[in-house]
Amino acid sequence: MGKRAAFDEIRGHGDGDAARPEFSALSDWIKHTPAAELDRRQQAAEAAFRQLGITFAVYGEEEAAERIIPFDIVPRIFTASEWTGLSEGLVQRVEAINAFLEDVYGNRKIIADGIVPAELILGNPQFRPILAGTRPAHGIFAHICGIDLVRTGPDEFFVLEDNARTPSGVSYMLENREAMLRLCPELFEMFPVAAVDNYPDALHETLRSVAPEGRSSNPVCVLLTPGHFNSAFYEHSFLADSMGIELVEAADLLVDDDVVWMKTIEGLVRVDVIYRRIDDDYIDPLVFMPDSVLGVPGLIAAYMAGNVTLVNAPGTGIADDKAIYSYMPEIVKYYTGSDAKLPNVETWRCREPDCLKYVLEHLPELVVKLVDGSGGYGMLVGPTATRQEIENFRAALVAEPHRYIAQPTLALSTVPTLTDSGIAPRHVDFRPFVLSGANGVTIVPGGLTRVALREGSLVVNSSQGGGTKDSLILLDHATGGR
Repeated sequence: MGKRAAFDEIRGHGDGDAARPEFSALSDWIKHTPAAELDRRQQAAEAAFRQLGITFAVYGEEEAAERIIPFDIVPRIFTASEWTGLSEGLVQRVEAINAFLEDVYGNRKIIADGIVPAELILGNPQFRPILAGTRPAHGIFAHICGIDLVRTGPDEFFVLEDNARTPSGVSYMLENREAMLRLCPELFEMFPVAAVDNYPDALHETLRSVAPEGRSSNPVCVLLTPGHFNSAFYEHSFLADSMGIELVEAADLLVDDDVVWMKTIEGLVRVDVIYRRIDDDYIDPLVFMPDSVLGVPGLIAAYMAGNVTLVNAPGTGIADDKAIYSYMPEIVKYYTGSDAKLPNVETWRCREPDCLKYVLEHLPELVVKLVDGSGGYGMLVGPTATRQEIENFRAALVAEPHRYIAQPTLALSTVPTLTDSGIAPRHVDFRPFVLSGANGVTIVPGGLTRVALREGSLVVNSSQGGGTKDSLILLDHATGGR
């Protein structure tokens, strides 16, 4: 799987210049739009993003603390049939994730039945023992999931990661589309493209639907942010504004008698649903990190009493741990009764001696990741690593093998991308966003395509030099487009 040449999403595996039939129009558009015009449009988009303040922070860097994520003007396209298959797999996976979370914080049947080792769950730092026996409203733990997908062939899609804590990036999906509609309107005349601008409405409806029992007629929803120094603050403010709900920080909330209240100039207002963009460790200093100034004292007690819904529920981080990820095919089969429609990437659990032996013997060929890592940090890409980096990772693996998993170096698919030297293929992944509420699962037909802008690079994370593209999901001809 990792040794095959990269799949070109426009031309397929062919060596010629001919595009696959369904992408010939896009290929012609790329060929016939002058390079200078593409560059002008891309610069216009990035200038607009900068003016809007669409930035992210790079922690640990003193200079250029905030940047825009580079945007690529050449879109990525999924056919209607491709999207149908992906959607079915995403719904199945997210339903299994929620069933898994309800189980491990409840009866733990999956442990009793020997599907997942007990120590991998109960000893995991993302597992929150204090919440055992606490069931959120409607039994939904992961209301918002960002599932990272990679592609290696025409019909070969794999789940690379499950993001179930505080997944980010949806604002870029929405702003990228706005930029493309304004700067490349001809593409939306050429293709019947599904709209994504209803995501804030869908998210708001999801939040409202999971309000605590007795508070569902007109629930008050807020978005809790760590503040404007957070790397994703633009997204927090964008989503709150788009949904028409209050953007609050810890100082704006207080808990009295296990009820959460928001301070306003007109007095206290009871809060029913909190879309929190703060990790578990910081959310309540009475329960987790005592020195956190980002959290609300008493918030977990209010949640456990059933008086407020937290989105996503605390403790969901166990579901996006990469060691748990390696068991997802078994988890999906256990809770749904069917094989996973979206397979995992082959994964070696370094905590297992045979797997560790294999990984140590093949480090230059593999990608090695921390089980609780994110953002492209704490990982080794063997084929592009220096000898010293490989040896450093070897020492880390030997010292703490349980902290790592390894995967083959996949030949991620490529899409045409505007570079300094013209149009060239670059590797991509894809993060669609899945909403789970009391009324079922909703997936807006789109997602965030992240692109590795450096030639030959497989790392798409913005913190590691990656950029983004608009992802166009085509509608069936019978349904039309916008």
